[in-house]
Amino acid sequence: MKISYWIKAARLRTLFLSLSCIWAGILSVQTVQKIDPLISIFTFLTALFLQILSNFANDYGDSVHGADNKQRKGPSRSVQAGFISAEQMKMAMLLFAGLALISGLFLLYLAKPIIGLAAFLALLGIGIIAIIAAIAYTNGKRPYGYAGLGDISVFIFFGVVAVLGTQYLQTAQINVISFELAVAYGLLSVGVLNLNNMRDISSDSVAGKKSIPVRIGLINAKIYHNTLLILALISFILVAYQLKLTAWVIPVFSTIIGLNLFMAIKAKEELDFDPLLKWLSLSTLLLSFILFLAL
Repeated sequence: MKISYWIKAARLRTLFLSLSCIWAGILSVQTVQKIDPLISIFTFLTALFLQILSNFANDYGDSVHGADNKQRKGPSRSVQAGFISAEQMKMAMLLFAGLALISGLFLLYLAKPIIGLAAFLALLGIGIIAIIAAIAYTNGKRPYGYAGLGDISVFIFFGVVAVLGTQYLQTAQINVISFELAVAYGLLSVGVLNLNNMRDISSDSVAGKKSIPVRIGLINAKIYHNTLLILALISFILVAYQLKLTAWVIPVFSTIIGLNLFMAIKAKEELDFDPLLKWLSLSTLLLSFILFLAL
C-alpha cells in the first residue's frame, strides 16, 4: 500500500494547528520560567499522535456514516475512495491510540515531580478522555460530531487542554497569559473546523450531520466564523499589551487574522472554503512564531 495514502489520511495541514496550540502553551511557560525541553518534546509528540488518531478516526467514521459521499466538495477520503480498507484504518486507529497513551504516560511521568500525584491522575483522566473524544467524534451509534458538538470539543481540546495543560505540566500553574492564549487558539481551531463544515455543508446535510453551518446556514456560518477570528484577535491584542510586546506585533497579528477574515468573506461557493483551511492552520503556526520572536 502506498505511503502517500496514509500521509493524505493524516491530513498534514491539520497537524500545523495542533502543534501551534502546543507551541502557544510552551510560550506561556516561557513567561513564567525556563522551558523543559524533554517535557516539551513529549507534549508535542502526544498532541501529534492524538491529531493523527482523530484524522484517521474521522476518515473511517465519515465513510461509515455516509458523510463522505459524491456530494462532498473536499478532497477524497482514503477509506471512502478505497485507498485504505476499513479494517486497515481501524488497526491504524488502534496503533495511534496506543502511541498517544504511551507518549502521554511518559509525559506525565516526566511532569509528576512538578505537578504532584493528584494532578498526574487528573491529567491522565483528561488524556484518556481526549483519546475517546478523538475516536467518538464521527464513530459509534451517536457520534457527537454529527450532533453539532464538534466546535465545543475543539475549543476544549485545542484551546483549554492544549495551551493550559502544556503550561501546567511545566509550571504547576496557569496564568492570565495562558488563559488568553487558550481562548485565542481555541477560537482559531474552531474556525478551522467551521471552514471544513462550510465546505461540506451539502454532503453533511444529506448524511444527517448537524454541524453548525448545517444548523444555521452558510451566511450565518460566515458571520459566526468572522466572530471567532475577531475574538481571537482581541485575545492576541490583550496578550501583546500585558506582555508589553514591541509595537510591530499588534499590526502583524491584525494583518494575518485580517487576511483570513477577508478570504472567508470573499468565499462564495462551498469549494472556495477548502484552501482556506490550510491558510488558517498555517496562520496559527505563524502567529506562534511571531509570539516566539516577540518574547
